[in-house]
Amino acid sequence: MAKRDYYDVLGIARGASADEIKRAYRTKAKSMHPDLNPDCKVSEGEFKEVNEAYDCLKDPQRKAAYDRFGHAAFDGGGFGGFGGGRGGQGDFGAAFADVFEDLFGEFVGGRQGGGGRARAARGQDLRYNLRVTLEEAFQGLDKTITVPGAVACAECNGTGAEGASEPASCPTCSGMGKVRASQGFFTVERTCPTCSGNGQIVKNPCKACAGAGRVAQDRTLSVTIPAGVETGTRIRLAGEGEAGMRGGPAGDLYIFVEVREHPIFVRDGKTLACQVPVGMSTAALGGEVEVPTIEGGRSRVKVPAGSQSGRQMRLRGKGMPPLRHGAGMNGEPGDMVIELVVETPVNLTARQKELLREFDEIAADNHPQTASFFSKIKGFWDGLGG
Repeated sequence: MAKRDYYDVLGIARGASADEIKRAYRTKAKSMHPDLNPDCKVSEGEFKEVNEAYDCLKDPQRKAAYDRFGHAAFDGGGFGGFGGGRGGQGDFGAAFADVFEDLFGEFVGGRQGGGGRARAARGQDLRYNLRVTLEEAFQGLDKTITVPGAVACAECNGTGAEGASEPASCPTCSGMGKVRASQGFFTVERTCPTCSGNGQIVKNPCKACAGAGRVAQDRTLSVTIPAGVETGTRIRLAGEGEAGMRGGPAGDLYIFVEVREHPIFVRDGKTLACQVPVGMSTAALGGEVEVPTIEGGRSRVKVPAGSQSGRQMRLRGKGMPPLRHGAGMNGEPGDMVIELVVETPVNLTARQKELLREFDEIAADNHPQTASFFSKIKGFWDGLGG
């Protein structure tokens, strides 16, 4: 099968500059790399083809030969010297290593654009568990918290070097922070064991931080907790984690919210529920009960005559506020659900007992559920006897 034109393989025009060739290769190789397309033979073949094209066009001498003679320049027709003994297949490992850091920096720690040095180690992310009351979750609040961790050393301004001295480039990795090793087909990068990936070593370490560029110190932060938070809500404060080693960027602080149980209300998302006891006579005759609301107010609720335990009534908009207002999300506050619990009187006097007995004797037709239940029992027993 005839080879495709190298310029077509990379998707560039003839006469493209070295930077354009490299950018095109970076884009193609990243999308086709076998690590991102496991078990895909098509991507594997295209990846090899792209590397072969780049290996040729990145070299000015080989590119000039290809521009003049095409693939014949490397097919042994008197121009094999340009191939460097590669037989037209391209130095796959070398071509890939040229832009390895640009392609997969996120997997191996990355590099700073244009500088050639490894990025300073980023500080660790921190977690802070914050408990709030249901009232605080309803209203939202500003909370002051104390976070233990590491901050940049004030004595050396985070460099880790004593006085005005500057860190030196690591001799093992030449300041790159990584060392390369060839493993068959690929060139693999690993973190430099001498500088732990920093790319620099401190010859005269700061006495205050022992060359780390950071010291342990508690910090006091003011945190805004939005209304509507619930247990499991996570709040991210960028750059408020631990300071990085030797001037590296700080990590992030994650606040995990836990809402305490409430003695009156039970929460389900935006809905609040509470049980309200009512006297037997109020449930039978009807009346009103006064119930608390989460914002600290009171509401009077009508109890219909003949209400039973478990009857529910809803107060619209008296629940929790929504945490976020987004597209397709209901930005209205939730409701409050009241469940009646009919209370049986206790500690009756002799007169009260007498009145209840009299009422029981004349109220046989006022208990439909009781009558229905015993009717079912009678049918059950009759069925067993038959």
